[in-house]
Amino acid sequence: MASVAVLGGLVPPRVNPGTAAILSEALIVFMNKDSWACIEQNSYYSQCLPASSSASSTAGSSPIISMPTTSVPTTSAPTSQLPTSTSSASLTGIAASAPTTPPSKLTGKTPALGWNSWNAYGCEISEEKVIAAANQFISLGLKDAGYEFVNIDDCWSLQARNSTTQQIIPDSSKFPNGISSVASQVHALGLKLGIYGDAGTETCSGFPGSLGYENLDASTFADWGVDYLKYDNCNVPGNWSDSGTPQGNDWYNSNSAIRYRQMGAALAVQSNPMQFNLCIWGNANVWQWGARVGHSWRMGSDSSASWSYITSILTQNVQYLSYIDFWAHNDMDMMEIGNGDLTIEEQRTHFAAWCFLKSPILLGTDLSLLSTEQIAIITNTELLAFHQDDTIGTPAMPFTPAPSTPTASPPEFYAGPSSAGTHVFVINTSGSSAAMSFDFVNVPGLANGGAGSFVVHDMWAGEDVGTFSESYSTTLSSHDTAAFLLTLA
Repeated sequence: MASVAVLGGLVPPRVNPGTAAILSEALIVFMNKDSWACIEQNSYYSQCLPASSSASSTAGSSPIISMPTTSVPTTSAPTSQLPTSTSSASLTGIAASAPTTPPSKLTGKTPALGWNSWNAYGCEISEEKVIAAANQFISLGLKDAGYEFVNIDDCWSLQARNSTTQQIIPDSSKFPNGISSVASQVHALGLKLGIYGDAGTETCSGFPGSLGYENLDASTFADWGVDYLKYDNCNVPGNWSDSGTPQGNDWYNSNSAIRYRQMGAALAVQSNPMQFNLCIWGNANVWQWGARVGHSWRMGSDSSASWSYITSILTQNVQYLSYIDFWAHNDMDMMEIGNGDLTIEEQRTHFAAWCFLKSPILLGTDLSLLSTEQIAIITNTELLAFHQDDTIGTPAMPFTPAPSTPTASPPEFYAGPSSAGTHVFVINTSGSSAAMSFDFVNVPGLANGGAGSFVVHDMWAGEDVGTFSESYSTTLSSHDTAAFLLTLA
């Protein structure tokens, strides 16, 4: 396919739905009727469109086209945390006609629990490995603990679409019976199947992206029986990126958000609800608009099996905890339990923090290699109950445990409610064992304002520690996390 040179780089002549509307104050260069018209807002944002298309033009020459978008009703933001949007009447360019369909409320109320293939297998994925993981959900007790999503990551398709239908084609050397067969087998176990796509021209590994094919791909995934879509952010054309503050200072109107809104709208009209994960790496202030588009959104770069990753993503995420609620989850990326050189204490913290901050939990390892101790961590009943609480959707929040306690980054003390009561979570971020204590009067939401005596219950052990007044202290190993439920004695 030939390309047309513009100031922003090479833009292919095929025009994606939604890309064809020009931005306000754009410089329009018109060519002859059978050629292309190129527009440029600045040296970064530019595109070329067929000059023969029909649309209004103030210059009286062959105008720029305006491509259709999915016809959907305009809906207000689902949470009060979101900024007020600029009215559609005052928006220009692609933002004026971008879909505003909210995500399905039939899925994604609580954070996803499941497994993802990438950290275990990368591109070496296959039907056999996916079905093996699904069966291990049963044999290891993961399904009984609440895990339900078995998710295929990148590299599942051929590198070219079907030349006739333009559908993405599963790689028959990896999935000889197609994705629909895998979905049927996973569903037969009482589980759900997830798949991977990209909001660019290609996935991160160079397979077909869905930009411009949102309706087709969403319909294809639905026909296959897919229940979850992880939607990545690689290989984005320059004219679909953002070089400055979006219209109305609202990142929901940004090019980045609109790429995800297009797929979100396409998913929302399918007959079966699909949970939608925006793998946008914490870009474009996604926490402000993510709940209007999907169910969860990545808050940073890819995870790694390291203590530095755990602390860095915690530091990033705690700034935006007020955006988390039902159907709205900051995603700290996949679990690394079972990978690398994390100590057992670091793995406990990894799991506990994802639970009490209500991040999606997608295991990312060869499940057959997990130890008994690791399985006990990821199936802890009480931590998962906090994570999956269907009465209270908000996460635990940092608090200051005593007036003399120094500030730590990331915070070490968190408290939050569940349907069972008030919980306190304590992380020892230091490199050695330490005594960690908190005053009851400083625990937000604690009964009686923290006055009186309280039963301290250890959520890891599933047993009461004892009854205490005024404060509680525990000694934690380096990088370990304690989890407590406090109730009036």
